[in-house]
Amino acid sequence: MSITLVAVVIALVLGHVAPALVTAARHYHWYGHWLRWLDANAGEGGFWRGRYGISLALLPPLLIVALLQWTLRAPMLLLGFLGLLFGIAALVYAWGPRDLDVDVEAIIDAHDPPTRRAAIARLWPEGAAVAADGPALVEAVFRNALHRWFGVLFWFLVLGPVGALLYRLTAFSVEGEFAQSLPTETRQGARALSAVLDWPVAQLMTLSMALVGNFDAVFNAWRQANGNHWQLDNAFLGAAARASVKSELAEEAEEYAEEGMVQAMRELPELRDAMSLVWRILLLWMAVLALFVIAGWVS
Repeated sequence: MSITLVAVVIALVLGHVAPALVTAARHYHWYGHWLRWLDANAGEGGFWRGRYGISLALLPPLLIVALLQWTLRAPMLLLGFLGLLFGIAALVYAWGPRDLDVDVEAIIDAHDPPTRRAAIARLWPEGAAVAADGPALVEAVFRNALHRWFGVLFWFLVLGPVGALLYRLTAFSVEGEFAQSLPTETRQGARALSAVLDWPVAQLMTLSMALVGNFDAVFNAWRQANGNHWQLDNAFLGAAARASVKSELAEEAEEYAEEGMVQAMRELPELRDAMSLVWRILLLWMAVLALFVIAGWVS
């Protein structure tokens, strides 16, 4: 737990202090070469081109990381310190690959339309249709929060460094340039795996959103979007985020009206509130982690 807490702080700090350096370090060209090699050397109609073929791509790097993770778990002082460094490096490497708050700040700070459109496009997968309206931006922020931050963090907590890398490589196998090199059936298998990995994270994010935001609005939106059903679909996360942000903006406007004040118009208020809500969720997760760390020390 303490490793996770330290690693998250370091990942966020590095994203602000040295964004170019961190982005350059988070390169996965080796995975793209590996996928292309598999595709070029796999026979027609073989296992690679089936629904479970993505396991051929994931297992070798994950086994290497799992072996290192197991080796560095020894209680010896030096190996324990190396294990700490390895865990931090794994989470920092799998985080992102671009930092969400930096991308959102770029949208807010962009004042000319072409620059803003280019900044907004970074919140959408390559080749996807880009929307700049408030509700679409809210959903995009939470979709990216799930894929860039919380998915990696959750599976790091569950499985350690191998979990963080599993989530990141699976995400690359679903969308982006690497996914384009996959056979159709293999990509569908990767999407199914990604849905399995995303579902519990999206549920926990929604619960956290209800706790730090408007509980009634989030709960009703979650239920109406079938979040209470056992189906591998995380559309409820976007619906809950839109409802929560809408409720917060309405409450803010009501407070101004009650005080007889004219509300100052902000640019992209939905985007600002969505990012604020994401930060609150992350702080809640980190506070829970800190409580577990303190409880471990006390015990």
